[in-house]
Amino acid sequence: MSYAIIETGGKQIRVEPGRFYDIELLAVEPNEKVTIDKVLLVKHDDDIHVGQPWVEGATVEGTVLRHFRGRKVIVYKMRPKKKTRKKRGHRQEITRLMIDTIALNGSILAGSSDVEQAAPVAQTPTTEVEATTPEVSVETEPTVEETPVEATSAE
Repeated sequence: MSYAIIETGGKQIRVEPGRFYDIELLAVEPNEKVTIDKVLLVKHDDDIHVGQPWVEGATVEGTVLRHFRGRKVIVYKMRPKKKTRKKRGHRQEITRLMIDTIALNGSILAGSSDVEQAAPVAQTPTTEVEATTPEVSVETEPTVEETPVEATSAE
């Protein structure tokens, strides 16, 4: 399994090819490619490359899927006994980025096509099953004939 740790938007994110991540807004149109050079660490099989602060020659390429706004965060400030209240809302602008490849010194270490080949979806063989409805017999409760009980007089 290959992954990289990148820095974008002031945050460090562990990314893998074939997955998408929500990051800070990038000034790129949807369906365009993005190359991120700020790679802190690259792990491929048993090889680990750690940067000081960046790994030389390492890049992560991705495709911008869409831009959207995150959930609303309410900021409420109140000073007790002063009748001072402030209620503000904020929605962060977010870019959804699909990671395509992780490259080191021009050679692609991992790509989204590698992930699909590494873990193929097992297909189960389809068999034709004849759709028959089983015959179900519904039994009704037997009717009980009530016989009048003769009252006996107690003498």
